[in-house]
Amino acid sequence: MTDSEPRRIGVSIELKPHAYDPIATPELFEGVLARRLIAFVIDLVILAIPVVFVGAFAAAATIATLGLAMFFFAFLSPLYWPLIVIWALFYYGYTFGSPASATIGMRVMDLEMRTWYGAPAYFVLGAVHAIVYWLTISILTPLIVLVGFFNGRKRLLHDMIVGTVVINNPARAQVVRETQGA
Repeated sequence: MTDSEPRRIGVSIELKPHAYDPIATPELFEGVLARRLIAFVIDLVILAIPVVFVGAFAAAATIATLGLAMFFFAFLSPLYWPLIVIWALFYYGYTFGSPASATIGMRVMDLEMRTWYGAPAYFVLGAVHAIVYWLTISILTPLIVLVGFFNGRKRLLHDMIVGTVVINNPARAQVVRETQGA
């Protein structure tokens, strides 16, 4: 190798093209933002059920023991919020990592999450997606949603950061395709 040739360092980066084209397949993105909002509310209710149940149990136990259980729960209270975070990360990681590549709310609304190059989501991606979502929503509240109105793939800010896209599942896309063609 001469000094004028570039050196190879053993790292190769393969950039993959976007798998979903909103112009060629608009049925994948039709109504995604509205249904995604409803899916989020469904997921929020699912996440809140065990949290509310544990809080109600603690309150009922405290009343039933005339306040003695309060001492026990006082020692456990520092773990309450970290356990809620772990529960949410597990929920998003597990559901996005499932074969449906969608949370329960997204399944109800016929949505699925894919990587920008078309691969299904996996556990770590689902958990990271949730973390980035909660961080961006706490800092840039309305801006993450507004981004979805100005791009063809209806991606929100946290989707762009993590490298995902939410689309209609194949069954929903087929229905949209048939109704648009009629």
